[in-house]
Amino acid sequence: MTDWAQVRADTPGADTVLHFNNAGSALPTTQVVQAQLAYLELEAKIGGYEAFAQQGEALEKPYTALAKLLNCHSDEIAIVTSSTAAWFQVFGGLHFKAGDRILTSVTEYGSNFLAYLQAVKRQQVQIEIIPEDDEGDIDVPALESMLSNGAQRPALIAITHIPTSSGRVYTSAAAVGAVAQREGIPYLLDATQSVGQMPVDVQALGCDYLTSTGRKFVRGPRGTGILYASRAAMARREPAMVDVHGAVWTGRNEYELVPSAKRYELFEMSYGAKLGLGVALDYILDMGIDAIWERVQFLAGLLRDKLREVPEVTVQDKGRLLCGIVSFTMVGCKVHNNGMPSSSACAFMVSSGVH
Repeated sequence: MTDWAQVRADTPGADTVLHFNNAGSALPTTQVVQAQLAYLELEAKIGGYEAFAQQGEALEKPYTALAKLLNCHSDEIAIVTSSTAAWFQVFGGLHFKAGDRILTSVTEYGSNFLAYLQAVKRQQVQIEIIPEDDEGDIDVPALESMLSNGAQRPALIAITHIPTSSGRVYTSAAAVGAVAQREGIPYLLDATQSVGQMPVDVQALGCDYLTSTGRKFVRGPRGTGILYASRAAMARREPAMVDVHGAVWTGRNEYELVPSAKRYELFEMSYGAKLGLGVALDYILDMGIDAIWERVQFLAGLLRDKLREVPEVTVQDKGRLLCGIVSFTMVGCKVHNNGMPSSSACAFMVSSGVH
């Protein structure tokens, strides 16, 4: 049984704030922070390249840990600087042409949709939104109809597993994967809000690519991103760009990609953050993702129940399966575009340590 008191003791920020912003950036453990600081101190003492060479085994931890957590091979994992960077490395390598169809979800993440709009402007692709069913999940029969009714087969299906602005989980993500695999359509799943708070199995989901981050429910450092790219997908498509870390320049006009998902990485990143990510992932594996998911659902359910007792509050979450993100509206409380509260009540909450 997980010792939740020890988990709180391992989290220094738990003594000073009530932190409800794991969907933005979670509080890291002491172990993660100490690992990062120790690496930075080592760099300062012996040099960056030398520290990298000395800590090579520790820097491989994110790959082996994610292979266990996501049910894949370690050579199908890349560590980059953000979930968006991982997503762009995949999306930019698909080489769309005029008329290509991109199928996406109603609640697609804003940065992803901006990339679609750029593709419309640059390559004249078409964006099509997959409808939701009455419970707020992906409508798989509607997806099937879109495949049969379109002039050509879609070039990409890309959805967000858990929206940033809602507590719902798209439980039909695996059914979407089955459709994509059957039709031979690339399937890109944004799991930025999923990995770390709930079990995520890329084999069951049937995705070709999955992206996530270290700073949210993984409770790792900022500046770390996660990419899963299946071996089959890597055999068919290249990253948006490569450097000397991801490919070997074999001749004047020739290069060879490295034989793993590290082809999606670039040479330069914060290696202290990468090492800290490995520590955070090991912490998840030690706790057990099933125990974490059970705790997340319990606390989120408790919060929703308590919020419903407040007359001014309306809980907005709906769906077959709800996660740790709790969305609600409150009479008189609005948030500006810069994220700052617009009422004195909301401002008081933030200044009082309720994040």
